[in-house]
Amino acid sequence: MIEFHDGTYVDEDGRIKLDPTVYKDWQIAEEAEKSLPPVEYFREKLGLLPDEIIPHGKTPKLDFIRIMDRLKDRPNGKFIEVTAITPTPLGEGKSTTSLGLIEGLGKLGKNVGGCLRQPSGGPTMNVKGTAAGGGNALLMPMTEFSLGLTGDINDIMNAHNLAMVALNARMQHERNYDDATLARRGLKRLDVDPKRVEFGWVLDFCAQGLRNIIMGIGGDKDGYLMESKCAIAVSSELMAILAVARDLKDLRERIGKIVVAYDRKGNPVTTEDLEVAGAMTAWMRNTINPTMCYTVEHQPVLVHAGPFANIAIGQSSVIGDRLALKLFDYHVTESGFAADIGFEKFWNVKCRLSGLTPNVSVLVATVRALKMHGGGPAVVPGRPLAEEYTKENLELLEKGCENLFHHVNTIKKSGIVPVVCINQFHTDTDAEIALVRKLCAERGVRCALSNHWRYGGEGALELAQAVADACEEEHELKYLYPLELPLRERVERIAAEVYGADGVDWAPLALEKAKRFESDPKYADYCTMMVKTHLSLSHEPSWKGVPKGWRLPIRDILEYGGAKFLCPMAGTISMMPGTGSDPAYRRIDVDVETGKVSGLF
Repeated sequence: MIEFHDGTYVDEDGRIKLDPTVYKDWQIAEEAEKSLPPVEYFREKLGLLPDEIIPHGKTPKLDFIRIMDRLKDRPNGKFIEVTAITPTPLGEGKSTTSLGLIEGLGKLGKNVGGCLRQPSGGPTMNVKGTAAGGGNALLMPMTEFSLGLTGDINDIMNAHNLAMVALNARMQHERNYDDATLARRGLKRLDVDPKRVEFGWVLDFCAQGLRNIIMGIGGDKDGYLMESKCAIAVSSELMAILAVARDLKDLRERIGKIVVAYDRKGNPVTTEDLEVAGAMTAWMRNTINPTMCYTVEHQPVLVHAGPFANIAIGQSSVIGDRLALKLFDYHVTESGFAADIGFEKFWNVKCRLSGLTPNVSVLVATVRALKMHGGGPAVVPGRPLAEEYTKENLELLEKGCENLFHHVNTIKKSGIVPVVCINQFHTDTDAEIALVRKLCAERGVRCALSNHWRYGGEGALELAQAVADACEEEHELKYLYPLELPLRERVERIAAEVYGADGVDWAPLALEKAKRFESDPKYADYCTMMVKTHLSLSHEPSWKGVPKGWRLPIRDILEYGGAKFLCPMAGTISMMPGTGSDPAYRRIDVDVETGKVSGLF
């Protein structure tokens, strides 16, 4: 194992590695960038042609259409998904594990890469951080990755807000002009119901003060006076569409079907009705091309899409997976939230839309989270961990493993091969790690220890070898439900088979909508996108472990016409998170001499 001296280590390739127990993530990324090869090195390594790289400094885009056309007959590589047990509010390290696994497979000499989500500016400047991994399992260039990258989120904001500009202007003009005047201007009255406007505005920060607003204050020339709202950019339906679209044609068709409002007769008003869908697609034309970033050990990692995990798939894109499987022999991607949400959507939605079959699902677990599920004290961000989490406690750990094996069984139902990864923390004892290994062995589940956070690829060798071995196993993807299954039956099957509920209780509004959706053939191919807390297998965040004797309440169903999602809601969600009292932006700054950014995490 690596031995750090004075917080540094020189690896076999001559790269200086920093000890994450001593140095911050941004410092590790800054050091790793010093030895980063030029883009031309990665172009040649991946066998790309010069015109298949779209220049953008250290983070070029890859021309999806050109590359896929040239490599359409190349066999796909191995497909590896990373998910997790039900986490503590601190998270259990899926992104870090994904990057560590890529580094570990690289140490084994594999042609490996991955595709991860782009971080939102809201969490980056708030309390969550950039989602760039951590320690020596980190994505770089960290500053560019964290602060806008190649502009995809900005393009989505512009396209989304253009739809709101078009809607509000149309409502103003229809109020101010009669039908004859509208006709002379080439317009047909849409008669939008101001109380049934579904769209709002988006920006990429956590701005709770803009959740509910009134717009159009002033006179007749100041827009249409109405209540409106703001959401975070990654919750836009356009981001959800980007994540599931197969190509530019599919993207254009989906954008045109977005429902922005309803008219006074209850008919949907779409972006196509507003004649703005083409212009929105023009803003987003470059977003279909993934961006290339790198691990600190210089494996290529694509970055594409970043959808809100509650109302969308919560993972990188179908386009990213399709491209990566042509470029890499081993492709690693990650699902947002735990296996009951992220993996379930990956399995039954993303794989179905892409037609791709994964080989392995890595289930990330930490001793800390397992103890919580065994009855440990509440874990609260910003507060010190209770003693139970920093000292050996085999009783809590063993009881908490019930949550781990519930998720293992969910993965097995899909036909995908599971591999449990113990994401090692320095407080984990040998006896605790041995207990998790023993319990996995008793159930015939592969289990690997990984300390990628501190040691990078060398710390992930055991995990990488376990995953490589599992990729050679026979597997057959089996969906949880057929597409012809009615919506309510889909929800009931997910609730029973994935969450462990005894049944589903439908509120009157949700039941009314479900019946309408089931009776209309238009919705037959819509995806079922569950909305539920990620902090419990149930709908109640405080219920840890594997709750028993409960029913899942569905209070409403959201409709996304462009993404083609129906979202049954088992709880409340806010599309605009709030900024905490100790946000990250308080510690982020720029060296005015060098222009380097510090304080990102």
